[in-house]
Amino acid sequence: MARVTLKRDGLNLVGSREEPFGEIYDMAILFHGFTANRNIHLLTELAKQLRDENVASVRFDFNGHGESDGAFEKMTPLNELEDANAILEYVHTDPHVRNIFLIGHSQGGVIASMLAGLYPDLVKKVVLIAPAATLRSDAEQGKLQTISYNPRHIPDRLHYQNLIMDGFYMRIAQNLPIYEVSAKFTGPVCLIHGTADKIVSPKASQKYHDLYQNSSLHLLDNADHRLTNEQDLQTAVKIATDFVKPAFY
Repeated sequence: MARVTLKRDGLNLVGSREEPFGEIYDMAILFHGFTANRNIHLLTELAKQLRDENVASVRFDFNGHGESDGAFEKMTPLNELEDANAILEYVHTDPHVRNIFLIGHSQGGVIASMLAGLYPDLVKKVVLIAPAATLRSDAEQGKLQTISYNPRHIPDRLHYQNLIMDGFYMRIAQNLPIYEVSAKFTGPVCLIHGTADKIVSPKASQKYHDLYQNSSLHLLDNADHRLTNEQDLQTAVKIATDFVKPAFY
């Protein structure tokens, strides 16, 4: 595993890259979720199993998360999309990379789906794990997981756990064209969602499934949002890996 750093508008984005064998290979970009980082168990396990199937991967901390620059309170879905765009450019310009896959969990799934919609010509396949497309409907209702606010009078600051959220995040979320942009990707999509997810309803993945032209939906019985049960996590990783791994070498 190699540590890599990208510059995006003056911010350092810190990532990890896993290399397979050979001079030419496929690469998956792995996106973490809200308040998480690139080294959550789901992403490190994905990277390991993808490498075993000779698929490279790269995963970065979004701005304001992990080791990357930026203040968390200034993070929005739009500037995470800018981060993702810089990462895609890094991968696309690598002469060793053949096919590009996007794999995102939670808010990272939203970013993956929208990035694929913006670049349907560059992205080969997409995997969305508990994609948090409900972040828009939640913001319209004045909800941020367990926190409530007036959606018509969004506060300048909102305290979430031990973090501070800028009100701009909620304003962006209320108007984010998640499904409209995502629908522009017509390639293969794999959707994975736990039926016991209390943070993002499985209906979000069902809506993606209805929207996409070429998708498969895998509902994991009694799995929660973060796949805290190891068997659920391994099942999700296997589904994702099988979906993108080469059919032959």
